[in-house]
Amino acid sequence: MKLKKPKFWDSSKFSFWVILFFPISILFLLFSFIKKLQSPKNFPVPIICVGNIYLGGTGKTPLVLEIFKITKLLGKKPAFVKKYYDYLEDEITMLKKIGRIFVSKNRTEAIESLIENKNDLAILDDGFQDFTINKNLSIVCFNQKQWIGNGFIIPSGPLREKLSALKRAHCVFINGKADTRIENEIYKENKNIEIYYSKYKPLDINKFKNKTIIAFSGIGNPTNFFDLLIENNLLLKEVFYYPDHYNFSKTELDTLINKAKINNAVLLTTEKDYYRIDDNYKKNIEFLKIELEIENKNSFIELIKKSL
Repeated sequence: MKLKKPKFWDSSKFSFWVILFFPISILFLLFSFIKKLQSPKNFPVPIICVGNIYLGGTGKTPLVLEIFKITKLLGKKPAFVKKYYDYLEDEITMLKKIGRIFVSKNRTEAIESLIENKNDLAILDDGFQDFTINKNLSIVCFNQKQWIGNGFIIPSGPLREKLSALKRAHCVFINGKADTRIENEIYKENKNIEIYYSKYKPLDINKFKNKTIIAFSGIGNPTNFFDLLIENNLLLKEVFYYPDHYNFSKTELDTLINKAKINNAVLLTTEKDYYRIDDNYKKNIEFLKIELEIENKNSFIELIKKSL
């Protein structure tokens, strides 16, 4: 059974749970340190890695899709690389619709398959904490609203490693509004790092205007999806939160669909959630198509060019 993200992860208030889980966080850090002792492998193709430090909901997948489009326009033959976990089928499905993807329990093997298939650029969706691969460009994603949460390591907090890990990164993407406090914290760890801002642009928002909306989502930070609907002046009647990568049961979907019918409402979710829904239910559910808008995009393209 999947659990929702604990509320104390994003709270600045003291929590007993932080203290309770702290010994496990120390073990997690120790395990991470051991992983760093591995020797990275070089490959004959460039490796662009999009990862995070905050666990989930930082906008990795939309950025990965944008990098794929950019590098294709630059004349490359990119392909996605993703480590296999059965709960990531939604992300794998999204990436497959855009381009070739190589999935394996071992990212190194996936990259080798990519090379054998004549692709000349590997885009890693996640993998910042994989020390077996030498990366040409390492990008770390954050969400401005959640930033680093309570600042503690899993399970006391949402961080996969300390913020000092940014010393390994070439650039940071912040999804949200400009925030000098966050920028200053980043530059304390890596004064040479590039910082870019991005935001989600809904592509088909007008068809949901002036309609009652019931929204549901099981992504890393569902609040960000619901906020996007509100920011675009949709009539949001009710929202339902689920754990990240959640597989909706038929009973749950029936309940949501009936609730929408009773309220004469549109049942709306994210594209990633939509791919996890049983096909028999999709005709009763809409998803919001989005793309990523990158500020200073030309500068980011130049950074990509240098890594190729």
